[in-house]
Parts: sequence; structure tokens; C-alpha cells
Amino acid sequence: MEAPSGGSAKPGPLVRFLESYHFLPVMAVVVSTKWKWLPFGKIRVDCISEGLPRRRIAVSDVDYTSRLEEIKNLANELEGQNSELQEAAALDAGFPVKITSVEVELAVEYLQTMEKEIEWLENGQPYGTVGAIFPYDAPSVMLARLGGSALLTGNRLRFSFSSQTPRTAALIAAISKPFAAFEPVMGADNRGFGRGCVEDKAVRVLFISGASAVGEAYRSQYSGFDKLFFAGPGGMPAAVVFEDADAQAASRFIARRAFINGGQYCTTLKKALIHRDLYEEVREQILEYTGNLTVGDPFDPETDIGPIRVERTRLILERALDKCSGARKLAGAIEGERVLPLVFEMEGGEIPDLELFGPFLVLKPFDDHEPIVQELTQTKYGFLLSFFGSADGETENAFREHFGMVHDNPDFTFTPLRLPFGGKKESGWILERQGDAWIERDGAFLYSKELVKS
Repeated sequence: MEAPSGGSAKPGPLVRFLESYHFLPVMAVVVSTKWKWLPFGKIRVDCISEGLPRRRIAVSDVDYTSRLEEIKNLANELEGQNSELQEAAALDAGFPVKITSVEVELAVEYLQTMEKEIEWLENGQPYGTVGAIFPYDAPSVMLARLGGSALLTGNRLRFSFSSQTPRTAALIAAISKPFAAFEPVMGADNRGFGRGCVEDKAVRVLFISGASAVGEAYRSQYSGFDKLFFAGPGGMPAAVVFEDADAQAASRFIARRAFINGGQYCTTLKKALIHRDLYEEVREQILEYTGNLTVGDPFDPETDIGPIRVERTRLILERALDKCSGARKLAGAIEGERVLPLVFEMEGGEIPDLELFGPFLVLKPFDDHEPIVQELTQTKYGFLLSFFGSADGETENAFREHFGMVHDNPDFTFTPLRLPFGGKKESGWILERQGDAWIERDGAFLYSKELVKS
């Protein structure tokens, strides 16, 4: 399939509306004449629930020129609101402005290169309306990933925000307003939003992000959808440092990935298991790096970790301290909203399974590979694992069997947005309708590829 080239006449708003919902042309009169009299959702629900025919468009037959233009416009909107997004994130959650700025840059870059994903979509068909519950961290990234994918695949995206970040929510909604394919929902908590998606027959796909208990709450309600996603954080992303690893590279990565944005990403590391031959060296380098982090005003461009303003995050951190009472604290403290990076050391026993955000890291030495591999793979979670040095074939296969994302000697601070995303076991799954049957699968996925139906 060839990527689009050249320009074409831009369809009018009514045509774009009809295309976005895949109605037969004959329905144009119905929709256009009743637009004034019936609520938008009412039209949409009735049309689908009464079984009126819809035109399914094969993705391979789509001219992507206009869709990529919309995606470019979204990139421009995000880029133009970079400063405002930084301010909102700092006020809402205490995120440092320099971190939010990088998030926006990553989101913009991802959107500007989405033509690369057209090849994933051959012979696919859009589902219609996709519902999504956004987490409070990295909203620009979520809008790029899910919003960009919706624009590219011809779906409509209805989404809600965390109530923890009202300024950011309002700003993302304003950025989304010019796009007919976006339906930001304001004023409802995520639970109410999810319930509305379950009840609305127009919503064919639902994406959920949050604790594993959130995902479980929707498992029994899948039958009204064609596809139901659940993604992380699901446990404690881990790093393993084998005896032949580059100690400096491993230390730098672990420290950066543990404490970036105050540890408030689902991909931030929470535990590091280090071979005893390198343990002391790696531990000291991590502590040195941690000690040089600036904790303070999120508006200061030099600040690495701002205040932890989301109360629920602080409460979960405090509970984590109780559960790690058997570990020795090497650094850090919770002082109200000011949280100094917490580093613990555990010699014996297993690191507890926790689901948490925040600047929190547990270090543990190991001597033999087998027990540590067993400890990692027997956990009920399987989101993300990074390893340094050489893993034998059996060990690496075990990692990839139990974790949705496995990074081999990574060197990036921010995970590239085009990498597959998602976990296994209680860290992520997809329920998907195939004819009259349902299948469940887990592991990392590609957003755009999942938003079309073969």
C-alpha cells in the first residue's frame, strides 16, 4: 500500500460526519434533519441499536491524505499549547515543567510520523466509537497515541480524564474541540464514564488504564463491546543486572527510569535485582545520582521531582513503606507533598507485589540466576522488565513469556511511543469478539493496529 501523496479536496463537515460514523448515504437525510431536535448521543445510539445499516470501509481503500492532515493539525495544537500544558500539569500534579515539555515533544513527534503506521492497517475496518479512560500522567502522550490512532483508523474517540487533574483535563478538552472525531467528556468521574460506555451500544471498544482491580471490575461487562482493553500499571516494573553488565550504563538507566517525573509513570522502575559481583558498585552509583536530583518547585526548569500533589499517590506510597518494613532504607522521606526519592535495600525474602506511583525503588542483590528468574516470573504481574548484560536463551524466553514488554540493555530515558505497549497476567489483557466467540490475549500491542477490525 502506498502512502498518500498530493492534495485532494477536503470534504465538507456533513460528509466528514457521515464518514466518521460509516452511515450509508441514505441516512444523511435522517441525521441532518434530526440534528437540531435530538441529542447527539441519542441519534448515534438509536441508529446503531435499531440495526440501521452502516457502510464498512476497508482501510486499504482509504485515502489517508485528509486523515494525516487532521493528525498534523492535532500535533500543531499540542505543540502550540506546550507552555499551557506544562503549567496545568505543574499546578495539578506537581509535574516538573521540563518533564511535561519533553512529553509534549514526544507526542508531537509521534503524531508527525504516523504515516509509518498505515502499513499495519491493511484490510482493516474501523469499529466506530472507541471509549477511553485516561490516567492522570502523560495526557498529551495518551491523546497522541489513542487520538492519533483514532484519526488514522477512522474511529471516533470518546474519552474522560482523571478527576485528580482538572486543569489538565480542561486544556486537553479544549485542544480536542476542533476535531469532529474527538468527544472529551467533562464533569463525570471515571467510574461514571465507564458505566456510560458500558450502557451505550455505540461504544464498540473500551480502553481502561489503572490498577488491576479497575480492570477486573470491567471483565464481567465485556459482552456489549467488540474489544475491551486493560493496561497496567500492574505491579512493579523491574530491572535485572547480570554479572557481565556495564555497571555504569545500568546504574544510570535504573536511577533515571525510577525517578523521572517523580516516578509517576506506569513504566518507571520500582525494583532492581543486581548480581552480587556488581551490587555495591551499582548501588553506590544509583545513590549518587539520586542525591543529585533537585526536588522542589515544578516551575523551576532545574527541578527533577516536583511535589506529589495527587493525594492518592502519596497514600499508596505510605502503604508501600509499611509493606517494605523488612527492607533497609538507604535514602528518601515523605514530607507532605515533598517526597525525597525513596531507595530501599532488601537482602532476603521476596520484594512484595505492589501497584504504585511515586519515587520509590527497591534494590536487591542476587547470586544465582535461577531463583531470581523464578521470583520475577511467579509474580501475578507482568508489565515491564529491562535487563542488562547477557541473558541466556532460557532466561530471556522466560522473561518474554511472563512480561508484556522486555527491554534488552535499553539506553532510553523515555520509552519510544511507537514501541508496543502493554503487560501480561494482571498487568494487561485484551478481550476480543471473534464471530460468536470471545478470546482473551495479553502482551504488548500497537494502538493503531488494534483499532481496526479485520
